[in-house]
Amino acid sequence: MSEQSRRPGVPCAGPVAPAPPAAGPAPVPAAGRAGPTTGPSAPPHAGGAAAGRTGLRGPVSRTSSRAAARTPAPGHDNPPVIQAVMYSSSPADAPLVREPLHAPVAHLVRGGVIEGIHYGSVVVLGTGGDVELQLGDIEVAFYPRSALKPVQAVAMVRAGLPLEGDLLSLAAASHSGEERHLAGTRRILELARLTEADLRNIPDLPFDPVVRDAWIREGRMPGRLAQNCSGKHAAMLYTCRLNGWSLHDYLDPGHPLQKAVAEVVEELTGQRVAQVTVDGCGAPLFSVSLHGLARAAARITAAPPGTPEAKVADAMREHAEMASGSGRDVAALMRAVPGLLAKDGFEGVQVAALPDGRAVAVKIADGADRARIPVAAAAVARAGVEPGLLTEFAGEPLLGGGVPVGRVHPVRALDPLAAPTGA
Repeated sequence: MSEQSRRPGVPCAGPVAPAPPAAGPAPVPAAGRAGPTTGPSAPPHAGGAAAGRTGLRGPVSRTSSRAAARTPAPGHDNPPVIQAVMYSSSPADAPLVREPLHAPVAHLVRGGVIEGIHYGSVVVLGTGGDVELQLGDIEVAFYPRSALKPVQAVAMVRAGLPLEGDLLSLAAASHSGEERHLAGTRRILELARLTEADLRNIPDLPFDPVVRDAWIREGRMPGRLAQNCSGKHAAMLYTCRLNGWSLHDYLDPGHPLQKAVAEVVEELTGQRVAQVTVDGCGAPLFSVSLHGLARAAARITAAPPGTPEAKVADAMREHAEMASGSGRDVAALMRAVPGLLAKDGFEGVQVAALPDGRAVAVKIADGADRARIPVAAAAVARAGVEPGLLTEFAGEPLLGGGVPVGRVHPVRALDPLAAPTGA
């Protein structure tokens, strides 16, 4: 059983299982339509180019995959050419890899006394992309974990992925393992004429505790469909199928798909990737800064209608539970704030953005999930969203003798009264 199945938190998490080689079935026609860093100086990372599947270090390859994206497999129609909004062709230097200089972002208060302090970093961007608030270290390299999934989904849509609505939301999901998530993943695989056996994510139990308990009572074993990233992996396979790319090695950082993802990560974050490693599900994980993550989210939500960015944002907002699950706080946050796109990530990461370009990103240093949503909600209010829309995200009460005696309180700098409101 993976760490994710043993401990409540935010996906993606769990051990990395090596992917056995597998030959893909015959090709199938496409279905449907398709700034400088801040903080103390540190020696720049000197690792070589990414290679292999594990222990990856160094910047991603700058070899363009766009030509490969236009080469269909025999028997395929050409993948549709997706018009993308292009930002700077020269991203800023990669963020520095060093110890983060986090700051207090939340207090655990019991009976009027601060019992504990959660450290972390927070950034709030205004409509023009300027930093309106920063706490901690927003420029150091870190791993966004699953909060980067909307960017990965944008890369797949640009490469011709024709999914829409609930299935496109599932492609960017850290899902709970509910039956609708499993059924949706099967639908994506069927569009590519593939099966669960073609997935290379790790087998796992459902993320949702209630669903997981029922799964265990029924005697069911961990599976790849149940793992919270299966929708993303199915979409990756479908994208590869449409472009005539190999299937068995789609998680290799040198694969055309992952090169395309890396290019979009650098374009939307506005900075080069600092390092590449392997996420809990087995997919490549790109290290950027918290500032870069917020900038990417802002660019996705503020993109013109019909662009890949807008398609992903619309799908996730309209099908919030497909991108997460029933009762998940990230879905509730999108429901509570009109137009808000939100995505969580394991180890205390949260990003959220509005259509006018305002965005926030949060990293809780110790990965504690109890501080993630209260701090993120406070940051969203600090960005100008009406605080009354966010009252349900104050966090679970701290109990003493079965009665509430305290809770997690974001630090005073995140008080929405410190900034104008009214979104």
